[in-house]
Amino acid sequence: MALSAGFELAGIAAAGAMPEADHYLGWAASGMAGKMGYLTDHRAEKRRDPRHIMESVRSVLVVGQLYNAPIPYSTAFDDVTLGWISRYAWGDDYHDVMRARLEAVNRQLQSIAPCETKICIDTAPLLERPLARAAGLGWMGKNTCLINQEKGSWFFLGELLLSLDFAPDTPPPDRCGTCRRCIDACPTEAIVPTGHHQPEWQLDARLCIAYLNIELKGEVPEAQRTAIGHHVFGCDICQDVCPWNRRAAITADAPWQPRWHAPPLAELAALTPDSFRALFRGSPVERTRYQGFLRNVAIAMGNAAIPAYIEPLTALARNPDPIIASHAQWALGQLQLKNECL
Repeated sequence: MALSAGFELAGIAAAGAMPEADHYLGWAASGMAGKMGYLTDHRAEKRRDPRHIMESVRSVLVVGQLYNAPIPYSTAFDDVTLGWISRYAWGDDYHDVMRARLEAVNRQLQSIAPCETKICIDTAPLLERPLARAAGLGWMGKNTCLINQEKGSWFFLGELLLSLDFAPDTPPPDRCGTCRRCIDACPTEAIVPTGHHQPEWQLDARLCIAYLNIELKGEVPEAQRTAIGHHVFGCDICQDVCPWNRRAAITADAPWQPRWHAPPLAELAALTPDSFRALFRGSPVERTRYQGFLRNVAIAMGNAAIPAYIEPLTALARNPDPIIASHAQWALGQLQLKNECL
């Protein structure tokens, strides 16, 4: 049913206590979630067991939605006049598309075997990647992404909690081996050792580019700005360099086809609040809001160090929003510094 509804991966995990919860709670307690309070507040403890979300759950249908569009990876782009947007945000908002598809699965299931269900798309306090691993969809890579041996790691995950008993699938083996390309390629060194064997690596979100330019509100720490490069929304580097994504599956599914992937920075710097909303309506990019996005554009312009950006950055430095203005002033300083060194 899930495959016929448009999902590329589907499997069953048994509902119960999650053995990965202790690591998750330790990670959260260490501060590595940064300012993402929704990961560390009262909902954190609920992630121990799907039964904290739906008491009657016996099985979890986990689905994977491929979003890999046929555009070269960010590591193949070296045009500093363009602002890179993470691959997952090129098309429609996955929450809406996947919910509609899981609702179709649920309706079909209810017509055959009425039961209690709950749809979860990245918003409920579930340990989604461990559930996906338990359902046989892939293993947890060193970059903490779920990797499917045949199709790569470019997947959104969703769940349908079920009050029915289904035979669970079998987790695949970990096939990262000794490879550490994602670790070595990360510009901010955000993939750090755990100090024990399983898992061996974890993500310090406070250093992750996707955290810095999406989740973090307000000022981006100056020490991290140059490493962000030309990424204006998210970052794909740890997946781009993964050997399992060399021949990753590509989707022709309409919702994930690119509206954009690397727009000119000069055009992005000229966006008004209204034009920002019009351009990115229905897209994950809306999550940064206007202030955060223009902040990111200013950082990318500063890193590009192109004299032509003096004029748009000067305009941004006069913006009434203090966050946009301060990052534009920093970027102007970077342009001056880099061009003095030439």
